[in-house]
Amino acid sequence: MNYLGKPLPNGDLIYQLAEQLFPICRSITGNGVRETLGILQQEIPELQVHEIPTGTPCFDWTIPKEWNIRDAWICDPSGEKIVDFKRSNLHVMGYSVPVDQRMSLDELQSHLYSVPEQPNAIPYVTSYYKERWGFCLTDHQRKGLKPGEYHVKIDSELTQGSLSYGEISLPGSSDQEVFLSTYVCHPSMGNNELSGPCVATFLAKWIKELHSRRYRYRIVFIPETIGSIAYLSLHKEEMQKGVIAGFNISCVGDNRDYSFLPSRAGNTVADRVGQHVLRHMAPDYKQYTFLDRGSDERQYCSPGIDLPVASVMRTKYGMYPEYHTSLDDLSLISPEGLFGGYMALIRCLEVLEQDCVPKATTPCEPQLGKRGLYPDLSMKGSANHVRQMMNLLAYSDGTKSLLEIGEIIDAPAWELRKHVDNLAAEGLLEYD
Repeated sequence: MNYLGKPLPNGDLIYQLAEQLFPICRSITGNGVRETLGILQQEIPELQVHEIPTGTPCFDWTIPKEWNIRDAWICDPSGEKIVDFKRSNLHVMGYSVPVDQRMSLDELQSHLYSVPEQPNAIPYVTSYYKERWGFCLTDHQRKGLKPGEYHVKIDSELTQGSLSYGEISLPGSSDQEVFLSTYVCHPSMGNNELSGPCVATFLAKWIKELHSRRYRYRIVFIPETIGSIAYLSLHKEEMQKGVIAGFNISCVGDNRDYSFLPSRAGNTVADRVGQHVLRHMAPDYKQYTFLDRGSDERQYCSPGIDLPVASVMRTKYGMYPEYHTSLDDLSLISPEGLFGGYMALIRCLEVLEQDCVPKATTPCEPQLGKRGLYPDLSMKGSANHVRQMMNLLAYSDGTKSLLEIGEIIDAPAWELRKHVDNLAAEGLLEYD
């Protein structure tokens, strides 16, 4: 195991950050996003927070009004508070306009949302671009509502404000860059929301501690969809020139599956690296196509943008029953699940950083034994542990990258790199 020589956190630290962020009510704009970014700045002071004003055009979109909420509830005919924003911020439909009214149950029903198939789940519902209001509750709660007069109140506001996002830029020895993106726009959900920014935060810590970075790194914490569109409207040209690989970081916290969603092109460096890593880390990983897209890869890979961005995930969004409900809580993610998602992405970055094109310097096989690289007693099974190194040498003709050789000989590129270093130290390999 290489990890480029850097110490790794345990999954508990990543999980503790998720616990800290979980209570915050986030949306695509507002103080919840700023509070979240402020906590991430304590972990990575290099994070710069930017604001894009309401009304700013971004390609075919416009930055919406800023939404903030202080409180919300429904009181039943007896005066009992039966739905309370302070118990779960999922109880209020995102971007609800303010309301303070009394109404019958029949009137209220048109503003209620529940999932009959999941009677104990509060659904996550939003209405960003049409002004309305609503409450979300379990279907069990909804079926228990009695006729009578209900008092509903949402203490929120939509104002001329801004959209907030965070960005980290870490220089490398090359102008080529690796792009990492995650989103900070959902309320209290574990795998769908918090796993991404928490894992990305610890990836940033690891990257910034590298003594020598081959690539420049651009890491963004944005609201999903409108955030990526807004960011691209500001940085499209420079990213198209510099980004050689990117990963959209989402749903990396549960301990069920590993998943891969390719870029639209399907054959970029990010695609090859992501699939190579998962084939060796989790051979039973779920393979999706770009037709299964659903997060910010929709924007990064869109025609006219065409960035090489893929997604390495645990269980993919939309493919687990708790998705977009209150059941996607802190019990759905785990230190082990988060660490697994983190390690998959660490391996991707390692492969990118350490890839090279090796070339053997001697005709025929070199005598490895006199250099202490081969067993000096030949018997059945004695050379098995050096077979990987011999296979590496056999394909080191100066035309194939380490990643390509790893694919040919079915060996993890990060393990091959140690052989490259050992052989190069003995003058038996050279590489660019």
